[in-house]
Amino acid sequence: MSLIESDLARPPSPEPEVSSCSDAAPWWQGAAIYQIYPRSFQDTNGDGVGDLAGITRRLHHVARLGMDAIWISPFFTSPMRDFGYDVADYRGVDPVFGTLADFDALVAHAHAMGLKVIIDQVYAHTSDLHPWFAESRADRGNPKADWYVWHDPRDDGTPPCNWQSVFGGPAWTWDARRRQYYMHTFLKEQPQLNLHNPAVQDAVLDVARFWLERGVDGFRLDALNHAMHDPLLRDNPPAPADGRLRTRPFDFQLKTYSQSHPDMAAFVQRLRLLCDEYGAVHTVAEIGGDQPQGDRRAYTAGNRGLNSAYGFDFLYAPALTARFVAETLSRWELAPGESGGWPSWAFENHDAPRAVSRWCTPKHHDAFARVKMALLLALRGNVILYQGEELGLVQDEIAFEQLQDPEAIANWPLTLSRDGARTPLPWEDAPLGGFTTDEPWLPLSAENRSRAVAVQEADPSSLLHFTRKLLALRKGHPALRHGMLTEWKADGTLLSFERSHGGQRLRCLFNLAPEPLVLHPPAEGTVLLAVNGATLSTLPAYAALWLSL
Repeated sequence: MSLIESDLARPPSPEPEVSSCSDAAPWWQGAAIYQIYPRSFQDTNGDGVGDLAGITRRLHHVARLGMDAIWISPFFTSPMRDFGYDVADYRGVDPVFGTLADFDALVAHAHAMGLKVIIDQVYAHTSDLHPWFAESRADRGNPKADWYVWHDPRDDGTPPCNWQSVFGGPAWTWDARRRQYYMHTFLKEQPQLNLHNPAVQDAVLDVARFWLERGVDGFRLDALNHAMHDPLLRDNPPAPADGRLRTRPFDFQLKTYSQSHPDMAAFVQRLRLLCDEYGAVHTVAEIGGDQPQGDRRAYTAGNRGLNSAYGFDFLYAPALTARFVAETLSRWELAPGESGGWPSWAFENHDAPRAVSRWCTPKHHDAFARVKMALLLALRGNVILYQGEELGLVQDEIAFEQLQDPEAIANWPLTLSRDGARTPLPWEDAPLGGFTTDEPWLPLSAENRSRAVAVQEADPSSLLHFTRKLLALRKGHPALRHGMLTEWKADGTLLSFERSHGGQRLRCLFNLAPEPLVLHPPAEGTVLLAVNGATLSTLPAYAALWLSL
């Protein structure tokens, strides 16, 4: 029996003694959430693909980290053209992942270990194999004829407007059965739901209720600001050049009419009211786009909105600089008297390249992974760790013939490969990484296997142990978990801000560069955390200080 397997029956390791946080705040406020990509977490049946039983088997790893919740990416019935984000049955578990009984067992085990369970909800589109779409496309007079976005062609037979899909090409596909075009923001196999239709809203809210009845504690809402369109189908205007390489037709437009419709706020309120029936259910929206902050605030404002939202500020950023972080924080932090919302932050996920590969050179990998983690866990809001981030996994290079990601295949080689961040989690430094007993659906690199859980468990100085320490400090200090963020600023490569709650006040300093910094005057306070050799007078390369004031 391996080290990791033998830990399955053990309770989580006790955390260092720290002051307890206020019980007044809801469980999700300031929570640390661990994202699990089920295809790549743990395979238990030897088919090379992770499954729900594998998540249950490995939950002790998440609990020992000190996480508050898990977010499980889609496991619903799907043809897997977009690996689960093309849902064919919102209430079903795809056989590759197991059964509803496996899901129920997962929820029960997570709750027994003190972990909340958040799952994806995809309301912008379904699979083209969903029964709703089969009925909708049959003719123009059936009960679900208006459940998707259909429209006649222009007089010359071209699509009704110029909208482009994220994955390349027009956001419209001709359907000979209805002799109309249907809209799809992503793949043509992902037809757009007409969320303006009250019957569609009722249907997806009934889906949410189904999972709430099964005990889930929250929802991550996929591509939420893509879920309503302009009914007038007005053309999007061209996007001005901003210096970035345009690899898709989608990049040439401002998405003025194809997303972010103001009526979405009313649907958000309906969802919030449903979740409130079940108590402290957490809702977090994924908000993309070029100008996402308006939607983030609109969807999370007041007591009738969602609890939180996040975007791609850090996920697609080419560099992590003090100035960039300060500017990003400024978009969320509000002046006194303003209403906004509670942010969520992620540096990595299943849609973005691994941050250590984007933001530092290989020789600084270890030091950078620590300062990155210290920064993430010091931010105001919820923090989302993507599986393997606690190990410092790098972006894997996937050969073209091994690519699975439809976006990467369609735009190769000029776009990111999401597959490189979706490779299996290495549990052991072995050829198959302890992930499976057969050929994995994506390859595991030797470099990432060398950072396996078992390897880092055996090394008290590893990033895994360091991450546990940071999470314990965050959970034990109200200023870090619930507190305000103030005094944020960038001074060259030095980023600084303060966190405060009640009588507790902390100052956080980060050197986000490979050159050391001498602090003039030296920092003041009691050192709560020193990262990579930091002192009150010097911050070495990629170093940080958390100070109690």
